[in-house]
Amino acid sequence: MVFPTNKATIRTMQICDKIYGDTHHGDNKANAFRHALWNILIAKKAMKMGRSKEGALSWADEITSLHEKLMPNPPLERTMDLHNNEIGRKFFPNLMDSSEEEIIGFLKRKLNDAVLIKTVEETEDLENVLVYLVE
Repeated sequence: MVFPTNKATIRTMQICDKIYGDTHHGDNKANAFRHALWNILIAKKAMKMGRSKEGALSWADEITSLHEKLMPNPPLERTMDLHNNEIGRKFFPNLMDSSEEEIIGFLKRKLNDAVLIKTVEETEDLENVLVYLVE
């Protein structure tokens, strides 16, 4: 699963670089988009490798959570990343047969509802929305 995961990661970065330039490296809406997209693309690649939907989502969770453990951020930034990863996985069942363009359009529309957070606790009540820290 390493090779398809790497392909999904590279593709995520290519898409985000094209749409957002360097801004997706901040703690903003572009970053929220990137984390959700990353999880969706990893799960899509995992399914192409024969994983079930549940297996693909489990793999995406495992690998992206591991990334957050190995590349530690301050608590609020880490919470934001983990939250947006999870939201991408929640969106996946409705997007698993969608094209990249459709996924990108969907996530861009979801950014309209993204919520600016200031504390870790704020994410507890935000089950289906992306979050960000700075405008």
